[in-house]
Formats: sequence, structure tokens, C-alpha cells
Amino acid sequence: MFEVPEVCPNGTGENHRPSRLPATPLASALMLERRLIIVTGKGGVGRSAVSAALALRAVHLGKRVLAVAMTDDLGLALHLGRERLTYDAKEVRPGLHALFVHRPTALDEYLKVQLGVPRVSRMGPLARAFDALASTAPGIREVITMGKVLWEVRTDNWDLVIADGPPLGQIGSHLRAPLTVSELVPVGRVQEQAGWMMDILSDSSVSGMLLVTLAEELPITETEEAIGWLAEHRLIDRPQVVANRVLPPLPVSKREIKEADPGPVREAALLHRALYGEQQKWLEELPPDRQLPYLFGLHTPPEVAARLADIWGEE
Repeated sequence: MFEVPEVCPNGTGENHRPSRLPATPLASALMLERRLIIVTGKGGVGRSAVSAALALRAVHLGKRVLAVAMTDDLGLALHLGRERLTYDAKEVRPGLHALFVHRPTALDEYLKVQLGVPRVSRMGPLARAFDALASTAPGIREVITMGKVLWEVRTDNWDLVIADGPPLGQIGSHLRAPLTVSELVPVGRVQEQAGWMMDILSDSSVSGMLLVTLAEELPITETEEAIGWLAEHRLIDRPQVVANRVLPPLPVSKREIKEADPGPVREAALLHRALYGEQQKWLEELPPDRQLPYLFGLHTPPEVAARLADIWGEE
């Protein structure tokens, strides 16, 4: 899988656009007609905000929605107006429930519900053996997390499951986890479980993926690499790309800015124009399926999610 350096995106770079998966064009509104949306992106691009916004938008459309935090119980929680999320799905507003995939609890549930292993004590030797296996064997840790998400999709409790997924550098191992496990254990109930997980992920009428990016060099570059990896491995349908925090054009001409009196207003206009031009260059490098605007002013995380949900519906 591609490596993702955790540094602040900035600067310029070479053009190296990968080929996309065969297109199955879907308007962003139609994305919400699926049963599962996995949201991912480079760290810091706002994937939790977008996940929460999609959940709110789907609820507005009358859907029963489960929002799942796959790797972090804080980001999605804050955008839904909660301090933390728990493993048990809790209603955060009418029509919308949310949970956090706590891996030890998910492992216990996986062993009991999926494989028929009796519930084991957290401190017992059998429990420690399974925890060690989940921490070291390829794909086990990821399949436990992904399995919880896909199990919720498989039930009829929700019209839509929105997964606030891991960052780009980890999403490949999560998507490939069922296949990895099926190769390790090619027979029995483990193989059966891995099979229906792969079926859900690969069904384009059921599962979709949203890649959130910023119009900056590193997020765009890593999103392109992710698109190339997804095209090669074909574990899920062609992803949609959403560019977040896109600046609007400044409604004044370059000449008007140049002729303005020196001061903070002129400096702000020059900065806005320069940042807008830089963003447009990267949006040409990787044209997104949808753009979400930069929200000026001070906003709480729930306010950001609510505003983005409204914008998502303005189509």
C-alpha cells in the first residue's frame, strides 16, 4: 500500500495523474442511495466533518442512518455534538445513531456472533491469545474493524451506514482485510464470513467510497495514488472525490486590488487571490466530483457539519 507522510500539505509538484476506475457516474445525491459509504482522506482534510454532514443530509432525506467512527472516537463525535462515542449505537438525534468501533469489544463480538466462540474473559488466556492474534496476524485487526461496519450494513436496522474511515495510508489494508483473511484461512466459518464481507464491498449498488481532499499538493498527490491503488485492486466501486475548503473567487479585479490603498484589506485581497489561484491549479490536476466551500468565520464542529449538510443538498 502507498505510504502517507503526516506533514502539512503545501507547495507545488509534478503533474502525475493516474487513470481512474471505469466510470460509473453518480451524482453526489445518488451516493446516498447506497447502503454503505466509506469516507477517507489524508489526515486533516476534514473527513469527519464530511462524514457527519453526509449523515445529517441522509437523515433529512428520511433515512435511518448509522454513523460509524472506525478508528477515532473523537472527531466524528464532536461534529455530531457529542463528547465521545461508544461501541453501542446511541441515538444522537431522531433518525441518526452513532458508534465507535472499539477493537477489543469488536473482537469479542466477532468471536461470539460470527464464529460461535463463547464469550471469554478479558483477562483469560484464551482472550489474551485472540488479542495477540488480532495484533500480529496480517489482516485480522483490520477485518475486525471492517467486519463490524459490514455487519451493520448486513442487518436491516439502517437504510445507510456512513463510515468515518481510517486515513488514506490505512484504507487499503482495511479494504483488503477480508481477502487477506480468506487467503490465510481458506475453509470454514472464517472463509464464509470473509466471503460475504467481500461481496458487500464489491457490490456497487451497496457500497461506495468518498475520498476527501484539499486543493493542495500533498492531499491531491496522495488522493491520486489512492485512486490508482483502488483501480488496480478493484475491491470497491470507483470512488467519488470531494474537494473540501475550496475558496470562492474574489469578486474584485486584479487591477482594483493593485490600485487599493495599502493596508490589511489590500493584503487580505492579495492573499486570497494567491491562494485561490493555487487551489485552482490543483483542482485542474484532479478535478473533483464535488466541491465544498471554505467556511469563513468561527464555527463549532456541529455548525460545520450542519452547514456542509445543507450545501450537499444544494444541487
